[in-house]
Amino acid sequence: MPARLLYLVMVRLFGWLVLLGRSQASKDAEIMILRHEVMVLRRRILRARRYRPAPRGLDTPWRAFLRVQAQGLLACDFFTVDTVFLQRLYVLFVVEIATRRVHILGVTRHPDGEWTAQQARNLLMDFGDRIGSFRFLIRDRDTKFTGAFDAVFASAGARIVKSPPQAPRANCYAERWVRTVRTECTDRMLIYGEAHLRAVLRAYTGHYNGHRPHQSRQQRPPDDDQMVIVPLNAPVQRRKVLGGVINEYHRAA
Repeated sequence: MPARLLYLVMVRLFGWLVLLGRSQASKDAEIMILRHEVMVLRRRILRARRYRPAPRGLDTPWRAFLRVQAQGLLACDFFTVDTVFLQRLYVLFVVEIATRRVHILGVTRHPDGEWTAQQARNLLMDFGDRIGSFRFLIRDRDTKFTGAFDAVFASAGARIVKSPPQAPRANCYAERWVRTVRTECTDRMLIYGEAHLRAVLRAYTGHYNGHRPHQSRQQRPPDDDQMVIVPLNAPVQRRKVLGGVINEYHRAA
């Protein structure tokens, strides 16, 4: 027993000596990493314990609606990313349900109704004539989605469908993408600010839309061009995304 106690004291003592010898910058970096890990673990635990499925009464009709109207459906939502400097950033995005293609509309520290409506106008400009092919937009009841936001899509002939309260499965495609982008991207990186997050999401959505396989699309990415035929005997090449956080493998054309 005395030998074990002496061992524990020596281990703790050497640990303190190592800590004293480290620079302040090294300590700050470790604190940032640990803070990020704690934030990620807390969010996954909260999701597991607090989220509940959608009410049973709307489950089957809602699934039927999504399946029948998939070609003309858009889904939008916000998700948050905390920077290493304890600033919370809000990301607004839209998903095309039929193809699973994702559009990042904007990143901001202060989302409000005016900002959200402007991002909707920008999206319609990017869509051009394609906006006419979308009949519905699914969104939750967040107060940041104001009447001005709804009016932008209504002017293009799209009807707003609000998901029921406390029913995340009703906007399941948006929720699934949030889980994916966090698991594969933002949870694996330290984000420093708005410009950094925009660059990271730009690179990730390029990978997601252009390369990442989707089971519901027979392992094809959203932007897959079936007219392009690549020989199976072509050499396989690797491309690093986000400095190697993600690796893409493809056959040379």
